[in-house]
Amino acid sequence: MAKEAARRPTTTAKAWRLLRACLRWGASRPEYTGLYDAARLVAASGKKVQKASKAKDDALQREQLAAWFQAVQTIREPAHRAYLQALLLTGARPGELLGLRWADVDLQWNTLTIRDKVEGERVIPLTPYVRQLIQSLPCRNAYVFTTGRTKGSIATPAKQHSAALKAAGLPHTTQHGLRRSFGSLAEWVEVPAGIVAQIMGHKPRATGICQDRCRLLLAQSSNAPFVQF
Repeated sequence: MAKEAARRPTTTAKAWRLLRACLRWGASRPEYTGLYDAARLVAASGKKVQKASKAKDDALQREQLAAWFQAVQTIREPAHRAYLQALLLTGARPGELLGLRWADVDLQWNTLTIRDKVEGERVIPLTPYVRQLIQSLPCRNAYVFTTGRTKGSIATPAKQHSAALKAAGLPHTTQHGLRRSFGSLAEWVEVPAGIVAQIMGHKPRATGICQDRCRLLLAQSSNAPFVQF
């Protein structure tokens, strides 16, 4: 734990909380009584855990959007390119989008059904450019973002994304940072906060039904005309 805490403080702190909960739960069960000293183990393990790192705040700035899209277009695998762009343009959580199935795509009414980790599911607008991205992918199995080499979806393309960012001279941005970018850039184009919250799966801070097409990022940008909403 001490070794991992030096390299991955946030992940190690989370693992320690889970371990601590498990140890305390076991101590409360009569069938495990006497097997270990929960209080001693919790105290001993906690001393090796460094303070978790601060919450990440990485996000793209609007001046970086054109370069980012150009960088992502250089990624070889089409499913990876489409996934990263859809991640930025929908504001979905990375895992939610990886789990997107063809059955969740409604081309008639232009909506996506996202399996929300909080509410169970939410329906968001399928904007023209994201629709184009999805329709460009072959239907190889039940999942939208797949290479066809497995029965499931793609693995998160973190390495491919990092390589593209580095080649373009852009700062490191995590895939969750793309979700943060959606939220911050929505403010730039003055999308109502309640609508943004509904699309991202947050508890809305304002009332209203999500009927806006969420003209979000580059519709007003002449630097990257290929992104339209």
